[in-house]
Amino acid sequence: KVYVTFFQVENVRMIVTPRKSTVGTLYLSSTHTIFVENSEALKETWVLHSLVYNVERLPANSSGSPLIIRCKNFHVYRLLILQEKDCLDVLACLTRLSRPERYGELFCFSFNPNLDKELREKAWGFIDLKAEFSRMGIPRNLWHVTAANHEYRLCDTYPSELFVPKSASPAVIVGSAKFRSRGRLPVLSYFHRDTGASICRSSQPLSGFSARSSDDEQMLQAIMKSNPVSEFMYVVDTRPKLNAMANRAAGKGYENEDHYTNIKLQFIGIENIHVMRNSQQKLIDVGELAAPSMSDFLWGLENSGWLKHIKAVLDAGVFIAKAVAEEGVSVLVHCSDGWDRTAQACSVASVLLDPYYRTIKGLMVLIEKDWVSFGHKFSHRYAHLDGDPKEVSPVMDQFLECVWQLMQQFPCAFEFNERFLIQLHTHIYSCQYGNFICNCQKERRDLRLKERTHSLWPHLWENRAEYTNPLYRTGHSQTRGVLKPLTTAYYACILQKVQQITVDMKKKHYLWDKFRWVNLTYSLHVPDPKASSSVFQWSFRWKEVFKIKRWTFFGYVVWWLCDNGSVNQ
Repeated sequence: KVYVTFFQVENVRMIVTPRKSTVGTLYLSSTHTIFVENSEALKETWVLHSLVYNVERLPANSSGSPLIIRCKNFHVYRLLILQEKDCLDVLACLTRLSRPERYGELFCFSFNPNLDKELREKAWGFIDLKAEFSRMGIPRNLWHVTAANHEYRLCDTYPSELFVPKSASPAVIVGSAKFRSRGRLPVLSYFHRDTGASICRSSQPLSGFSARSSDDEQMLQAIMKSNPVSEFMYVVDTRPKLNAMANRAAGKGYENEDHYTNIKLQFIGIENIHVMRNSQQKLIDVGELAAPSMSDFLWGLENSGWLKHIKAVLDAGVFIAKAVAEEGVSVLVHCSDGWDRTAQACSVASVLLDPYYRTIKGLMVLIEKDWVSFGHKFSHRYAHLDGDPKEVSPVMDQFLECVWQLMQQFPCAFEFNERFLIQLHTHIYSCQYGNFICNCQKERRDLRLKERTHSLWPHLWENRAEYTNPLYRTGHSQTRGVLKPLTTAYYACILQKVQQITVDMKKKHYLWDKFRWVNLTYSLHVPDPKASSSVFQWSFRWKEVFKIKRWTFFGYVVWWLCDNGSVNQ
């Protein structure tokens, strides 16, 4: 094969496991690092540069210069390069290629799946959000699309078309936007046709210690009155209350219940992006431990706090879903700017409420609606460009984790399987398609992404047979109804399978046998595990446990990569 490359390095050794390695040639192209084995099979390993998280050079030894390539999808590649100069060249080149400075350098602008212009335009129309709001059954006498954000003149991080209460005047809409951080006023995210209750979203109010806005108060009153059967509405602030109170010093904060008529304020306690970034890194570090003991593994997982954060996001979704479906009460959801924790809470609630979002296409629609169109900062959060590392955070990763946890509790309720979630996770970082590029719709329009890149959704849809859950039944009670998951102290699962499960990944079969559920309950104040005979207050109850692994969705991914040699230990 012929590769268009910057350079190539011969006799590079890829270390698969401590006892297994292979020698081949390393090629660096503008988009991929390619390792081709010297064997007769000429097996190739392709690493997309936009998936590379960091490249680490270890001290040289008698065998050569080791290089570790860590990827955002948890793959880790270990290379041994004979000449130190070649290693330094690969390090410098790969570091630069994995940190593009401009959008035009991303892979999606050069990726060409051989579709003509007409097919590409048709592909971008695969998800129709107007049709989605119509599917919800929104009563047009109570809600309508406002023209206030035409050409993004009211809020440049919102979609241009916004559903607002019909009773809200243009002056109220504009005034409410002025009183909300970054102009992200309360707008409709989801309508529940059975109860008439709605889920709206916004950013925090600019209330400070005493400021108020009659327009914003009228906006919330209009949302409450658009649900005729309820006399109040919830305002769900997804932040910890202390964080929200601290924002008051900066002239922001939360709604004063004395100023807003008939609202009930509820704080959830989802931590900020910096806490989540550190938590995921600790989880990854646990996954890379070479041979951890059970106590070290569980201590590392506990110390990461990852499952505690997943529980907080699930709790937010459960509270909102219960309010809408059981109480028939409308809910306004916000965090600080309304594009991270707000997206998580609204999305999880929608998955619990609506069986459509538990289908393959439905999840695509949900992501397009609540994440892409409402201005989740994909390029900042997932380091598409070389920018501020403090802006990076696994917000979408956590949503996918929540969906996976729900799949474990309701295995018949979801049309898709784990592979679908893994594909979504990969493409959020890969920049192969244009769907997740930029931070808002206005930026995508200005870059003309629909003319210059391709859409991911038709590609996933064409391969949906690979992502279909064989347990899914359209007539099953789980499929039809509202999901009511258990989120009590770490009901997060360890895999239970009494039967054998064969997983076919990369044409290899791996056997998992006789796993059991283990319900774990423990104190959040965990003492030193080495000083406790009861394994630091974890309470284990199990029978016939043949193999034990503590599962999270991303723990599952990292573990599988370890067993496949993609994470070389």
